[in-house]
Amino acid sequence: MPVLPEKLPGLLNRPLAIGAKMIPSRLVLAPMSCLGHVAMRRLIDEFGGCGLFFSEMCSAGRIPHETRNTSAYFNWHDAEAQRLSIQIAGSKPEKMAVAAARIEENGLFGVDINLGCSAKSICRQRWGAALLQEPDLALKVVCAVRRAVSCPVTVKFRTGWQDDPGPAVNLARRLEDAGADALTFHPRVAPDRRNRPPKWQYIALVKEAVSIPVFGNGNVFSPSDCLRMLETTGCDGVALGRMAICQPWSFAQWVMAKRFEPQVACRTAMRLLELVGDNFDSGRALRRYRRYTPYLAANFRFGHFLMRKIQNATSLAIIRRVLENFFSLAPEWNSRPNLNLIG
Repeated sequence: MPVLPEKLPGLLNRPLAIGAKMIPSRLVLAPMSCLGHVAMRRLIDEFGGCGLFFSEMCSAGRIPHETRNTSAYFNWHDAEAQRLSIQIAGSKPEKMAVAAARIEENGLFGVDINLGCSAKSICRQRWGAALLQEPDLALKVVCAVRRAVSCPVTVKFRTGWQDDPGPAVNLARRLEDAGADALTFHPRVAPDRRNRPPKWQYIALVKEAVSIPVFGNGNVFSPSDCLRMLETTGCDGVALGRMAICQPWSFAQWVMAKRFEPQVACRTAMRLLELVGDNFDSGRALRRYRRYTPYLAANFRFGHFLMRKIQNATSLAIIRRVLENFFSLAPEWNSRPNLNLIG
């Protein structure tokens, strides 16, 4: 397990005001499609330390018609409700406002607006990062959501479609003026699917431009990475993405200084298997676990063998046997997750 810098827990384990609400710590779960689902969030919450959960991306048009007990996306466990912000995607201000109101009616922490997803299927609908090319429309969306709810409204966004921090800094100011209570900034251009390192210096520029909290996001894979982001950018907190899925105990380790041995990976993998089975139908549970598999495998030398076997499994019962066999061999632990497996 990586060495924990002595000062990191003290920096992270501090409350932070977002709008009229408080979160207990400054390490939060970044929104991730098909990864930040209810089962994964519950797993992370069982370890502890996460200050705020962001859901996986939800279509604003669907939320008013979703039922918590049957929806694969618009659902949560009771213990996280006061620390869960639902991320919505869309480009029609009126639909985004209606979805936001539905979220607030359920007593959740807040609403997060997606201006960061650059997947082609999302951008072709003028959602996500596509709105960075139409900043006036993006601001109309934020204004509409702000008028519809009194709970915190947050926005996740990227640098833009060109490697120039100027538009992102200007947009950050305008988002604050439109009523955003906090920002999560991922300093990559929208077409870049992690081909190049994020430019953390842009986070510092965004933070300097606004008075609301800013969470930095991108390539934080160790406690030392987290400390360096906080100290070099001045951001108020860190939104943990891929590392949160690789090692869901990271929040408890970095914020609460809890100690874990590599064996925790086995218990984690088995527990998530139970949770996806409890929260999804068999087909979706299998797909969600397969989606998690590269992140689990990234922790181990020769983890690609584990990944291949799970990807070929046709049931959760088979996956359980694969996991039991793999961990019985005491696999060698990587000092840092293998990024070749998780992009």
